[in-house]
Amino acid sequence: MDPSIEHGVLAHAHRPRHPSTGSRVARRHILLGTGGMAAGLALGGLSRMWQPATVANATAPSDDNAAVDVLRFYTMAPVTGQFVGPSGTPIRGLHGGGLPWALSAADGELSTDGRLRVRVQGLVLAAGPLSGTNPSATFRAIVSFATAAPIYTAPVPASTSGDADMYTYVELPHPGFAPIIFVGPGTNAVWFAVTGLM
Repeated sequence: MDPSIEHGVLAHAHRPRHPSTGSRVARRHILLGTGGMAAGLALGGLSRMWQPATVANATAPSDDNAAVDVLRFYTMAPVTGQFVGPSGTPIRGLHGGGLPWALSAADGELSTDGRLRVRVQGLVLAAGPLSGTNPSATFRAIVSFATAAPIYTAPVPASTSGDADMYTYVELPHPGFAPIIFVGPGTNAVWFAVTGLM
């Protein structure tokens, strides 16, 4: 090879490769852009990750007139043991019926707009000569809040097998704390079943 050509080739091969100013600036912008995008994604991910789940659950409905349930239940406890009769232990000042009761099923809910629904099945006496039947022609719900007088609903028909559906609206206290729902006869201020069974 011609020595001058060989020298040129070697000189070119060993010449340090410095990127042009334009390419350096372009590369820096790409890196900064990528870093900014990554930071944005990271911050966005963190903001979503740190958002408390309870906030989403507690969000009010979009419809201003919509109500939410403040109490929903799928079971109730019948009058038994220490809660039986006028000498038994009262709950919120209300005594249980004079005999033990049994209950097959119950469910219901109370909403912020005062809507109340209670359904009982098989709410019958568990002792005495009429055991296994319901001697009360009507049932009603009693809504009790702490530091507020109990709210009695209108009576509804109850079958002899202890089935009844109560659906009504009640005027709720504001504020109202710790609601308890009772089911009792349509005539006396006693209860046969109560929410809160554990």
